[in-house]
Amino acid sequence: MQHERRLLALDIGAESGRGVVGRFDGQRMALDEVHRFPNVPVHLGNTLYWDFLRLFGDIRASIARAGSIASLGVDTWGVDFGLLDKRGRLLANPVHYRDKRTAGLLDRIPRQATYTQTGIQFLEINTLVQLRSMVEQRDPDLERAEQLLLIPDLVHHFLCGNEASEYTNATTTQCFDPRQGTWVYQLLDSLAIPTRLFPEVVQPGTRLGAYNGATVVAPATHDTASAVASMPLDEHTLFVSSGTWTLVGVELPAPVINDQALQANLTNEGGVNGTTRLLKNVMGLWLVQQARNALAPDVSYADLTHMARRAPAFTAFVDPDDVRFLRATAAELPRAVEQFCIQTRQHPPQDIGTLVRVLLESLALKYAAVLDELAAVTNRQFSRVYIVGGGVQNSLLCELTAGATGLPVTAGSAEATAIGNLMVQALALGELRTLREGRELVAASFATRCYEPEGEPEADWSAARQRFQAILAAAAVEPAGPS
Repeated sequence: MQHERRLLALDIGAESGRGVVGRFDGQRMALDEVHRFPNVPVHLGNTLYWDFLRLFGDIRASIARAGSIASLGVDTWGVDFGLLDKRGRLLANPVHYRDKRTAGLLDRIPRQATYTQTGIQFLEINTLVQLRSMVEQRDPDLERAEQLLLIPDLVHHFLCGNEASEYTNATTTQCFDPRQGTWVYQLLDSLAIPTRLFPEVVQPGTRLGAYNGATVVAPATHDTASAVASMPLDEHTLFVSSGTWTLVGVELPAPVINDQALQANLTNEGGVNGTTRLLKNVMGLWLVQQARNALAPDVSYADLTHMARRAPAFTAFVDPDDVRFLRATAAELPRAVEQFCIQTRQHPPQDIGTLVRVLLESLALKYAAVLDELAAVTNRQFSRVYIVGGGVQNSLLCELTAGATGLPVTAGSAEATAIGNLMVQALALGELRTLREGRELVAASFATRCYEPEGEPEADWSAARQRFQAILAAAAVEPAGPS
């Protein structure tokens, strides 16, 4: 047997982070979680921050607990960033994407010109919108800053001193042109965003430096890019990366930036080995997390799912991406669902089991709606859905996704992001030669589970899809008032 190599993935999500050691012998990969830690944002004054100092402490603890490793790499969510001064010091804790500073600013971003250059979905959370909010608020940190680093790049900087931005995460910012491979300096200038802030961009698999004898590698630092790198995809497979957010998309050889993609508000994000992830961001299991925190904090997710399974089907639907859900606190979430139902002439759920069922069915139906948009834009027919991330642990959501899409669902690993991170590190170290070889390794190492489109009869799902689309249309015509 080939000598075993030990690599460390530092995978940080919006709810928690983990250090995962991958043991690789050339034929199989096995995982050992060495440290798991919460990622708890902090309100200070009127601003919602990430607690970067605490996260960095837990990252160092993960490295210490990992023992002897050949390499390490960090992946996180996208869009958020830290600002450094001219001496490389962090000016302030990074602001959370759910902070209210970007509310209402999308209308001030030139839609056609921005999409033509970046191919990125319009969301209030985007880095471009966050930076524009700082310009309009005359934030002094923007004037003092010499460099912007996205969250994983920021961690790498404080581990090994590197000041580069990794490609897959750079493409999520709405500040980068994926076709030209450069920051959109002219657009940034037009919005008065300082172009000096934007660093060199490097590809996934770049060696950045060293920390305690381990090579620091830039994996696909955007968590979805890492997750997708681990999936055995083909042109007829729709991927769903399910966690706090859900990313529904297809892997392509190049971006699709045209009026049809803009109309569907699809996003083109960079992938490993020059691929593009054409996808849509959909609110994810954060909705269920908030419902649980509000109404049943002592009930396990497994028991909550059991309660939802026993609840009646198709009682009501919500648009998971309705603006009132984006920043809803746990206390506000049930009331926001009730308001949406009343506005769209539906009966609001009356208990926690029915509420969770409504949220899960709505998520599954939204995945199906995005599938239809992707099929139209790419002129592809899909025959399978491949789902990874925390959502694979929710068997009801997987079943509902199969029913809503009418396609078989393959559920991969809940740790797909860490696996993809480790796979790119192995490529950087020469332990793997190609992305395809890495995906074959993953397929040989980790089990999957299949769900067929059964359960409620197809006629019921067809009617549910029609109802869901009508509800989305009604909510768009009569948008939410001030909360």
